Amino acid sequence: MHNPTEAHMYVLKRILRYIQGTFHFGLHLYKSSLTSLTAYSDADWGGCPDTRRSTSGYCIFLRDNLLSWSSKRQPTLSRSSTKVEYRGVFNVVSKSCWIRNLLLELHCPVQKATLVYCDNISAIYISGNPVQHQRTKHIEMDIHFVREKVTRGQVRVLHIPFRYHIADIFTKGLPRILFDDFRASLSVHEPPASTVGM
Repeated sequence: MHNPTEAHMYVLKRILRYIQGTFHFGLHLYKSSLTSLTAYSDADWGGCPDTRRSTSGYCIFLRDNLLSWSSKRQPTLSRSSTKVEYRGVFNVVSKSCWIRNLLLELHCPVQKATLVYCDNISAIYISGNPVQHQRTKHIEMDIHFVREKVTRGQVRVLHIPFRYHIADIFTKGLPRILFDDFRASLSVHEPPASTVGM
């Protein structure tokens, strides 16, 4: 592939082939009596080969049910992987707080802290460390927002190894086995045999 147009056409054909082969797949939801929120956040720093812009993604679960997800190419370039990852953490914390407030209004309050999983050690450190570093001033508002939620016990930002980081499916290409595993973890699969054709 020698030019961007050729590369884009190749990617588009792969996407269309995938959609045609998984047209019958769907998102499955299950009855649950417990309310706990778990979120995964990831960013592929400079992952676009044409623009070097980053892609960030997240997913939020209410118990085992996928409630919210996002995959978004960032509008500007970033010179820091920590900045990109931390913005991702901020985005998922912000969204999870909105979900917590909604559940509270529906009289289903979430009692436990939202667990936010991230694979960037620096982003995790910043979320819990009150020391402000010179190189993090450009994301100062995001930092204060997340730290406030951590201090109040509403959020815990934790490390997760690559092998179990479901949000990677929203930000980068994955080996087929890992992709299939993560897709199943999102409860996206074929309908049960009893409901096929309904």
